Amino acid sequence: MAKKKTTKKATAKKAAKKTKTKRKPNAAFMKPLTPSSALAAVVGAKALPRTQVVKKLWQYIHAHKLQDSNNRRNINADAKLRPIFGKGTVSMFEMTKLVSKHLR
Repeated sequence: MAKKKTTKKATAKKAAKKTKTKRKPNAAFMKPLTPSSALAAVVGAKALPRTQVVKKLWQYIHAHKLQDSNNRRNINADAKLRPIFGKGTVSMFEMTKLVSKHLR
């Protein structure tokens, strides 16, 4: 069997793939948004980027042990989260959708 010769083009492509450039954050995610009064009771009234709102929500969920013990993807709403979610239990994927309605 003969060995394949690697061309300069092929090695240049591989080298280009290995060098990564740092991704710039999306401006839409970094734009500060004002939470509704129901959401402000959990994350605070100060305008925050969407990413920070979700981060603070998770801090609240973990601090109050609201993650379902059997299915960790579900969140059990307490008195503060029920007005935001609109129901007693939501999935973590559904949570961000419901929270976005409370941001302006």
